[in-house]
Amino acid sequence: MASDHLADVEFRHLLSFRAVAQSGSFHEAADTLEYTQSAVSQHVAALEALLGVRLLDRARGKRTVQLTEAGALLLRHVDAIVARMQAARADLRAYSEGATGMLRVGTYQSVGARILPTTLGIFTAAWPQVEVRLMETNSDDGLLDLVESGDLDLSFAVYPLSDGPFEGVELFRDPYVLVVPENSPLAGLDRVATAREIAALPLIGFRHCRSTGAAEAYLRANGGDPRWVFRSDDNTTVQALVVAGIGVALVPRLTVDETDPRCVVIPTEVPPRVLTLAWHRDRYRSQAQVAFVELARDVCQDLQQKVAPTLA
Repeated sequence: MASDHLADVEFRHLLSFRAVAQSGSFHEAADTLEYTQSAVSQHVAALEALLGVRLLDRARGKRTVQLTEAGALLLRHVDAIVARMQAARADLRAYSEGATGMLRVGTYQSVGARILPTTLGIFTAAWPQVEVRLMETNSDDGLLDLVESGDLDLSFAVYPLSDGPFEGVELFRDPYVLVVPENSPLAGLDRVATAREIAALPLIGFRHCRSTGAAEAYLRANGGDPRWVFRSDDNTTVQALVVAGIGVALVPRLTVDETDPRCVVIPTEVPPRVLTLAWHRDRYRSQAQVAFVELARDVCQDLQQKVAPTLA
């Protein structure tokens, strides 16, 4: 391949090739890109001609296509190119919007209940021209993928951050607690519950949550094999099952409704989860984004001071 042929490769050629490679079909790729099927075929054919290699195998009598070895090699580079273009588009949008426009933030249940309301209330008063759009999930799983793709500007997450182009600041150290019914013999415990004690109890926890996985790993390393009797992705359900006597919950403190008199919260020796606010390290950060992060830190510092004394 002559190097000057690279100048003739167009971004739409790469997009069409990537769409066909991902779907295995020229027809589906055309629908995804809102091109005609003939246009997609022409783009891929032009790309193969410019690069001098066959990228896709088109079997006779079959509607699907498969990547050649050269196609698989190229696809890794195309994915990186598309990701960089998406990041560039997000950068330009943030730059042009300045103090106006939209701030897209990923969040999940415990943050949405305990941290976000105060943060958002103060932020919207200070930045009235910025529309904050929230995307909420049961846990932080998947939210950083949306930060990487440019679909979110910021996301609350649990440390350590998953692999990727991310930076973040620590917001809050959320201690793990044991939630027991008010009539439980454990309700009178006046000390920290140990990992060995916790592992011997019928436990209720979250299903899809990295925090629960970290707590379980700690119990296995320090107390034995924990016995989970129920898992749910809903904070309210977990606590309701504790009240019903199904078991006791090992959960981060921010997930607990401590106003419920039917429950007692007991501190544990399990290391706290570390909440962060993360962003794409290679992307332009608007003034509004920076302000939101600083405000969230201030809110969490106040919250940390209120939580810490109760754990003494």
